Amino acid sequence: MAAYIDDPSDDYNYHYYNYANITDGGFLDPNITLDCPSSHLHGSNIFLPILYYIIFFTGFLGNLFVITVVSSRGKRGGRLVDTFVVNLALADLIFVLTLPLWAISASQNGYWNFGSFGNLLCKLSSYIISVNRFSNIFFLTCMSVDRYLAVVKLMDSRYLRSSRCIQITCAVVWLSSLVFGIPSLVYRRVEEFGEGLSCIEDNDSSFLVMSLIMPLLTFVLPVFIIMLCYGTIIMRLNKHCAAAANPRTEARRRHSLKMVLSIIVAFVASWLPYNIFKVITISSQLSNMVLSCEAQSWQRNGLLVSCCLAFLNSSVNPAIYFFLDHHFRRRAKILYRTCLGKSKLLQSYNSSASFTNPGTSESFGTTGRTQLQMSE
Repeated sequence: MAAYIDDPSDDYNYHYYNYANITDGGFLDPNITLDCPSSHLHGSNIFLPILYYIIFFTGFLGNLFVITVVSSRGKRGGRLVDTFVVNLALADLIFVLTLPLWAISASQNGYWNFGSFGNLLCKLSSYIISVNRFSNIFFLTCMSVDRYLAVVKLMDSRYLRSSRCIQITCAVVWLSSLVFGIPSLVYRRVEEFGEGLSCIEDNDSSFLVMSLIMPLLTFVLPVFIIMLCYGTIIMRLNKHCAAAANPRTEARRRHSLKMVLSIIVAFVASWLPYNIFKVITISSQLSNMVLSCEAQSWQRNGLLVSCCLAFLNSSVNPAIYFFLDHHFRRRAKILYRTCLGKSKLLQSYNSSASFTNPGTSESFGTTGRTQLQMSE
């Protein structure tokens, strides 16, 4: 049976066979019988697990830090775009939790040996990867549209940029991502593959066609919308820069624009190579092309490297927030000082607890809250 491995981390399996044609990680076509020598990346079972663990730790800590900082002020001190930032960080945080599984699989040459829970973990982790990919690009598209409304249609978009409308938009994005990820959940399962078990997907022509259309709907179209939004924004800013009534407001607007644009550029740079290799390999399968050994090796290694680059994106965004977003850094400092102040107040309270009465303690607590509010 032909098998479709959705994640390029499963690409290790090909070197056990003399025929292979890779789509999104590993499409084995028994009709292709080229006797190709092994050409996999040497040491990939060592450097890939290390890279996955690095992405896991940095992505987990970084996105958790972003969620904590952005949510620390609540509705009172937050920006509307922060709602998208929190949801984007949440999607990346959930995704990186699956990377230890793929790191273990990578260290075992792509085999999926997780016992009785292997099939569940295979389906769930693949589903989470798909949902993360879709939710990321959808949230970035929403952030671009939000920047467009804030700069170009500010007076006409009060309702669209309201807190309630943005929350509804985020709910729609999550629902759409969950729906688009269903094929990875349905078609993926653990089967015997070569010398062990692998997390693979059944493949047929209809599924290949759907896999080919999906990047157009969930990558090309959103990127086109993003480019259209930012092209209009840049034209607007260049036209009205000299006539800006409030320079400080204009500076804040440009700063927020630069931060969002940096996140989008990082996402496109990370996921574009992966989508290119995916479209090329699926197209070659649909056209029944018999590829040379060099072409097969190029597709395998290209998918492997581009997948690592795509995964790396989940740990890049927190660095962008920290280094480019002054508003984020300021709130991080406030949160740090608040936590440090609470720690000092708690130590002071514990050291003087035996010398205070209930009235004094309550008064002290009130003073502490006042200090914290002043620090915010």
